[in-house]
Amino acid sequence: MKLSICTDVMGNLSFTDMLDKCVKLGVEGIEMTGGGWSRAPHFRADELLEDKGLLKTKLKEIEARGLEIAALNCSANPLDPGDMGKRHRKEMEQTIRLAGEIGVKTIVTMSGLPEAAPGDSVPNWLVYTKSWPDEMPERDRYQWEDRAFPLWHDLVKLAGEVGVERYALENFSAMLVWNPETLFRLRNEVGPTVGMNLDPSHLFWKGADPIAAARALGSAIHHCHGKDTRIERGLADINGLLELKDVTDVANRTWNYVAVGAGHDLQWWKEFFSVVRMVGYNGWVSLEMEDFTMSTEAGIQSSIDALQATISR
Repeated sequence: MKLSICTDVMGNLSFTDMLDKCVKLGVEGIEMTGGGWSRAPHFRADELLEDKGLLKTKLKEIEARGLEIAALNCSANPLDPGDMGKRHRKEMEQTIRLAGEIGVKTIVTMSGLPEAAPGDSVPNWLVYTKSWPDEMPERDRYQWEDRAFPLWHDLVKLAGEVGVERYALENFSAMLVWNPETLFRLRNEVGPTVGMNLDPSHLFWKGADPIAAARALGSAIHHCHGKDTRIERGLADINGLLELKDVTDVANRTWNYVAVGAGHDLQWWKEFFSVVRMVGYNGWVSLEMEDFTMSTEAGIQSSIDALQATISR
């Protein structure tokens, strides 16, 4: 495995300063965003598809520093029933086309989340039983069969046309695909182009075991994010893990995203990467740093130190 970093955490830096920072940090690759919820500070797909000279210049800058593009990322909700969904789908497709043009084989993205019934105006994350009340089975069927399956059949077709080999769907909350079981529900319908971006941080707060998840996923692991979560002692025992407080309200949340090693020790991370490698994944591990309990610089450096000490080479 090789270590990369999601560059949005350095969104305050220029493109060249970001690359120089990555070299100093000792990472081998970069995962950059093309659009979606991110402002895509370093590698906007729409701009680079329009300006081939700028694209060529940026690729030369990357190559000159001995870095590789690990993946292009477009975290988005292309199934939102409103205007945002239309924009996100367009920017996802632009990111996919850009990846195909420059030979990047992996797109890190999200499955999307639609409305629960025709005419609804907002996405609806149905995570309670689909057998009650009586209308639930139809809502579940509608979201998957009428909305998600057609979109992903189209995106798989587009990937084949442009030369993208893998979609890595993050197991993020408020998405149709948020764990291995839901990933396989989509994958069994649209094929093996769709796999998971295995991000342990989200599985932790859902009460799942990322090591067990890796064993279950096997060849469906298409990418991996290095990101940790700490369940906060005492608070989680009182209020559970369905946390709605702002991510910056770290002292009062029942769980927090933290630097790698600040939630689970290095022995846990060694076992995790060992199992991920054992089941067949030998690709990139991208640090995604979203720790608001410490400075960004400290979080990046401590996470890189932990990942360098634990990923399976």
